[in-house]
Amino acid sequence: SFLKKISFCQSKSTQTGGSAVVASGLGEGQRLLSRAKRGWVWNQMFVLEEFSGPDPILVGRLHTDLDVGGKNIKYVLAGEGAGTIFAINELTGDIHAMKRLDREEKAEYTLTAQVVNADTDEPLEPPSEFIIKVQDINDNPPQFIEGPYRASVPEMSAVGTPVTRVTATDADDPVYGNSAKLVYSILEGQPYFSIDPNSGKFALHGMDREMREEYLVVIQAKDMGGHMGGLSGTTTVTVTLTDVNDNPPKFSKSLYEFVIPEDLPVGKMGGKVKANDRDIGENSKSTYSIVEGDDQNMFEIITDSQTQEGILRLKKPLDYESKRAYTLKVEATNIRSEPSSGGPFKDTATVKIVVEDSDEPPVFSKPMYLLEVNENAPINTVIGTVTARDPDSTGSFVRYFIDRHTDLERQFNINVEDGKITLAKPLDRETDMWHNITVTATEVRNHSQISRAIVAIRVMDINDNAPEFATEYEAFLCENGKSGQVIQTVSAVDKDDPIQGHNFDYRLVPEMLNNPNFTIRKNLDNSISVLAKHDTFRRQKQEMYFLPIIVTDNGNPPMSSTNTLTIRVCGCSKDGIVQSCNVEAYVLPIGLSMGALIAILACIILLLVIVVLFVTLRRHKNEPLIIKDDEDVRENIIRYDDEGGGEEDTEAFDIATLQNPDGINGYLPRKDIKPDLQFMPRAGQHSGPNGVDVDEFINVRLHEADNDPTAPPYDSIQIYGYEGRGSIAGSLSSLETASSDSDQNYDYLREWGPRFRRLGELYSATFLYSS
Repeated sequence: SFLKKISFCQSKSTQTGGSAVVASGLGEGQRLLSRAKRGWVWNQMFVLEEFSGPDPILVGRLHTDLDVGGKNIKYVLAGEGAGTIFAINELTGDIHAMKRLDREEKAEYTLTAQVVNADTDEPLEPPSEFIIKVQDINDNPPQFIEGPYRASVPEMSAVGTPVTRVTATDADDPVYGNSAKLVYSILEGQPYFSIDPNSGKFALHGMDREMREEYLVVIQAKDMGGHMGGLSGTTTVTVTLTDVNDNPPKFSKSLYEFVIPEDLPVGKMGGKVKANDRDIGENSKSTYSIVEGDDQNMFEIITDSQTQEGILRLKKPLDYESKRAYTLKVEATNIRSEPSSGGPFKDTATVKIVVEDSDEPPVFSKPMYLLEVNENAPINTVIGTVTARDPDSTGSFVRYFIDRHTDLERQFNINVEDGKITLAKPLDRETDMWHNITVTATEVRNHSQISRAIVAIRVMDINDNAPEFATEYEAFLCENGKSGQVIQTVSAVDKDDPIQGHNFDYRLVPEMLNNPNFTIRKNLDNSISVLAKHDTFRRQKQEMYFLPIIVTDNGNPPMSSTNTLTIRVCGCSKDGIVQSCNVEAYVLPIGLSMGALIAILACIILLLVIVVLFVTLRRHKNEPLIIKDDEDVRENIIRYDDEGGGEEDTEAFDIATLQNPDGINGYLPRKDIKPDLQFMPRAGQHSGPNGVDVDEFINVRLHEADNDPTAPPYDSIQIYGYEGRGSIAGSLSSLETASSDSDQNYDYLREWGPRFRRLGELYSATFLYSS
């Protein structure tokens, strides 16, 4: 066994007991137990951080009891940093730090030491573990990790009110020495703020936001307990004073004066007032009110949410003639108030209002008139009167008119002087019960001043309409019905509207009072029921009955009308359901089956097809030999041998014959002149089946025209009263001869009479002018 010892400059060790070891080199099965001598037990070493000497720093030395003179042993080091950071002398056991150490990076290293045979590396004792701690030095300044800071506190807070807490951290060892012991202080910001040196609590001394709203405070944290040589770090705290309502509103002026025209519309602005408040936000907002001087409730004041101005508005129209000036007391009150202030802050100001006279339009005595007139009132009946006056002090006369846009049918008139409304046309309540017209009043001296009033005219009812059936009733009576059964319930309507309501009286016409078939019975709901007197009604005997009923109202004078109820006799089922009301349907012995109906329909269709085929064949048989269709395109030669009416004259020669040689067997009579001789036409030549010989046909027709005195064209005289426009022919106003213009002599025209003498003079003058 061996003992372990350590010796180094800055080591800590303690004395402890020895350990039991087993001796080696004895015979098999023999063991020698002995108690080892007590040695030095160690577990940690220390080395200063940031050591930067020229040589490696000695951390400590390992030694064992086995290390006696001549022993072939060596020391081996393993663990964290062994061989890189820490190195051991194999012969002496000295441990050196090879690199500069930083406690903030790694505070301790765990290593293992062992003694082995220098030749065979065979362990001579078990490995022992120990720790090398890096000893701290003050090499890190304090830091404010969360800085810079921002804080807010209400203004005028009490002295010592906490604002915020600032915290600095130091990376040095808080256990060893004072390297991490921090002390706080204020470098900038006194005397407004204070700080606890140990905790970093930041306190306020009472301040006013209106004087200064924001402060920048510089705070220092210093280690080593704040002593000289300690490291320090700084941060800033921006302190904002939040507003409290500690300032009242203040009007910019104590007296406001406004001039308001009396015709200012209600609800319009008459002036503005403003109360300023040094506070901000909600604390600066105020409401305005009128506290004195408005007994008639003529004005109101509201707050403009954007500008915080008081807007003075009219609640009622002003009247210069009744009151010309007002003096109001206006108050501005803060919306919010602080509990400690004892109530909201206020300020008052005086507002003087002068009413300016304006030319006002006439004023009606009522904004709306309600008049009544009977619907039978005669023309020019006075319905009612409207009145208006000029409110100005001068008192101009007023004229009245009806706005015809509201009286398109011109049913009413109004007297322009006194405003009496009269009837211009008869009225009918059943057509229009109400008439709403607009009456305008205008000043005589100023026609631009116009006022309007609505006049509602109610047309009162008179009994001028007779009652009649509510609808056109058609009753159905079953043949198997019983005597006394209700056939139909009849009610009446009346266009009139009496105040006491309608009450109708029903009765049969006198000639039907004793009829043997029907009778009527009055009901409680102002209607009647028609009843059958017997049960022997038959369709074969009489299919339809007409029952005239007289309906009379209770008006004054009473009005009545005769209405006819149509009653049809029908065949019904045993349950009384109507099945058929036609006599023909009843007398048919049997009905036709579906097959018979189909056969009849097929025969009708077959007959229609035969008729269509027959008509088509007849049309094909009568078609002309020359068919004029879209594909029959031929050139037509037109010869003009007569002095006709030009190209537009279609009467002189008709070429319709060429289009259908056999279609016209007779001649075409002239429309302009009737020939004296009548030529009997001969039968036309029929062409062969393969077509028409047009050349032969034309020659035959040409021969007939040359030898027939009645054949066109005829000699006729055409009178040209108008030369037309756009003609390519020359004018006929000049006559040419074979001689030149110089040889032309028009003296012979004078020998033809007075008329030609004038023509000769004109041509002679024209000739001289052209020469």
